[in-house]
Amino acid sequence: MKTHIKKFSEIGIQDISSVGGKNASLGEMYNQLTTKGINIPNGFATTSYAFWEFIKDNKIETPLKQLLTQLNRKDYSNLETIGQHARTLILAGSFTVELSNNIKKSYLNLCGKNLKEVAVRSSATAEDLPDASFAGQHETYLNIKGEAQILEAVKKCFASLYTNRAIKYREDKGFKHHTIALSVGIQLMVRSDKGASGVGFTIEPESGFKNVIVLTGVWGLGENSVQGTVNPDEFYVFKPSLAKGKYPIIQKKMGDKKLTMIYTNKQRGTTIVNRKTSKIKQQQFVLTDDEITTMANWAKLIEDHYQKSMDIEWAKDGITNQLFITQARPETIHQTRPKNSHIEYKLLKKGKILTNGNAIGSKIAIGKACFLKSPKNCGPLTPNTIIVTDTITPDWDPLLKQVAGIITNKGGRTSHAAIVARELGVPAIVGCKNATTAIIDGDTITISCAEGKTGYVYKGTLYFEEKKIDFSNIKMPNTEVKMILADPENAFPLSFYPNNGVGLLRMEFIITHNVKVHPMALVKFNKIKKYSVKKEIEILTKNYANKHTYFIDKLTEGIATIAAAFYPKEVIIRLSDFKTNEYANLIGGKDFEPNEENPMLGFRGASRYYNDAYKAGFALECEAIKKARNLMGLTNLKVMIPFCRTLEEGKKVIETMAENGLRQHENGLEIYTMIELPSNVLLARQFAEIFDGFSIGSNDLTQLTLGIDRDSELMEKLFNENDEAAKKMIKIAIQSAKKTQTKIGLCGQAPSDFPEFASFLVNEGIDSISFNPDALLQGIENINKAEEHLKASKKVNDFIFYE
Repeated sequence: MKTHIKKFSEIGIQDISSVGGKNASLGEMYNQLTTKGINIPNGFATTSYAFWEFIKDNKIETPLKQLLTQLNRKDYSNLETIGQHARTLILAGSFTVELSNNIKKSYLNLCGKNLKEVAVRSSATAEDLPDASFAGQHETYLNIKGEAQILEAVKKCFASLYTNRAIKYREDKGFKHHTIALSVGIQLMVRSDKGASGVGFTIEPESGFKNVIVLTGVWGLGENSVQGTVNPDEFYVFKPSLAKGKYPIIQKKMGDKKLTMIYTNKQRGTTIVNRKTSKIKQQQFVLTDDEITTMANWAKLIEDHYQKSMDIEWAKDGITNQLFITQARPETIHQTRPKNSHIEYKLLKKGKILTNGNAIGSKIAIGKACFLKSPKNCGPLTPNTIIVTDTITPDWDPLLKQVAGIITNKGGRTSHAAIVARELGVPAIVGCKNATTAIIDGDTITISCAEGKTGYVYKGTLYFEEKKIDFSNIKMPNTEVKMILADPENAFPLSFYPNNGVGLLRMEFIITHNVKVHPMALVKFNKIKKYSVKKEIEILTKNYANKHTYFIDKLTEGIATIAAAFYPKEVIIRLSDFKTNEYANLIGGKDFEPNEENPMLGFRGASRYYNDAYKAGFALECEAIKKARNLMGLTNLKVMIPFCRTLEEGKKVIETMAENGLRQHENGLEIYTMIELPSNVLLARQFAEIFDGFSIGSNDLTQLTLGIDRDSELMEKLFNENDEAAKKMIKIAIQSAKKTQTKIGLCGQAPSDFPEFASFLVNEGIDSISFNPDALLQGIENINKAEEHLKASKKVNDFIFYE
């Protein structure tokens, strides 16, 4: 049926050809999801029929076609001129009386008794498709009020079908310009200018990890978030915890949010301005935990309805404090990306870091820094150009496909720059804050997005390797293969590697990089002697209720991220195993650590946890694990005690953990210990009565079996995990574990470096072997060969026995 207008109540996802992807999605959600509690602002849409009628009535169909034939498709040097002429043709047109009256009538019906502000949004009939988002290509006009302003905004939206960036995008994607119409959605305004707004993904946007929802937000209008004008708050929500009704927020990162975009009323209508955000609001999250959870639940409902990963926009009305979903479109990057194919980038040697920010993608690129203030002042760009700028808006899009990389001062993971970089496959580092001052224009730089969530800009040319891995061809052995992990930033991409979980999660890295402060310096803050150290701690903990909470929250975030990445596979976290000299290097650590002649054999591991000198710090470690397991529901977490010298010490640690709310076997909690001392091997059967499992720490066990300090350069040549004595200790440990039916694994480099060592472990019947990520695939290959050899040997032996 030919009609100029459709109400949201009359629109479904089947109406893309009539009202475009954006409006079809809004109508679908309005009709199907408001009954499930999701707030969608009501509205109506002009149809594709209205657009084509406008084009024909104004006799501009042929002129537009002729104009586009003149486009220089080699270097697009006349793109700006063509775009400007096309928009001028449309803006010079006029609405028929019928169309004009239909728009006015629909607007008045939407408003009711009093005229209301609305958002006027473009929605092309080729937009928000699974393989083409058209994100930011067409215009949106906010806080429009009154019939005249509505008609003017609708015409501007029609003209935005021919923005320079939209023309180039259609060229790149192979769409025919004259087959696409522009629908306009008119939707009741959410007063986010007085509240907050942002973007969300129902998938981790860098790795494609599906079990998290990522939300970002800023104060005021969402353009600051989309355009990357400010660095937003960032929230990671774990879907399985959300489904269980547990606390689901595994990460919260506060952005600076230095600007707030608001409306100002002037004689000729509403304009938009950016104002400085107050210090108080800069240091507040834009959403409470309850609001984050509500928004995540809505995002999950939307994902379930569409049966695909979604990219959403949300807003919070500052007058009513209500939350709303204002847009939802399919996520386009990971829908088409091969699931089992992975390209791994690795720097062979690191260099001088110039700046860092949010890594977009996982690539490494080398090129010449090119400073640009806007896309208009750019000269010739080459595939070796790395754009360095303050921020990137949709106007930049035609340039971005030509370059090696992008670096910005501002922007988060859901900013327009990040979305477009992912879609184009161009590595980007956004939100660096100081890129335009830390980098010299014209210098050669290396940008690395291959080191986790943080991307680094290095001075000069750094060599790297690129390796394509097809996980579908990797056969998993019978022996469990696990990972050794420390850095939460790498957890999501590494979860796609073939694995049976995490055999060793090193807590020390999280404390060093996320917490940074010695736990006892937080417990006994007033005992710190240096004012400068106190000041540093005060700055780090300023947004927390107390200093204990700071440690617990930061440590929990790191632990929970890794546990969530591998859920429901087991993740075994080793409690802190710093030596006293390493603890002393933490902020405030020197006031709480003794000086030891040999820290390797000193006050470390289990002996610290029940000792008055560290017992209060250990309580914070327990609280973080308890929060991850009990509050968040990450019961795949198991705990491992390092350097447990005696049976009595093992019992004391378990008692101390129980005092801190971590009771063995309660809520399925298993407690392991490391086998890294001769006493652990000799009394393995008795240790099995205390602990639920063992993990052989081959480095320490070799060191203490051979009497060699593994940190000594002079003794380096004698340190050998393949030594017969060290292997005999491992053999005894495995045999004892088998007799007591205790799980036993090994964490170390040797099974990947030495195929014969892997064969030795397999022959002895070890349950699992854990590898560092860079050694994992080689380790799997070595184990597979060992198992095949063992199987062949058994066949031969069975044959001989039978004969």
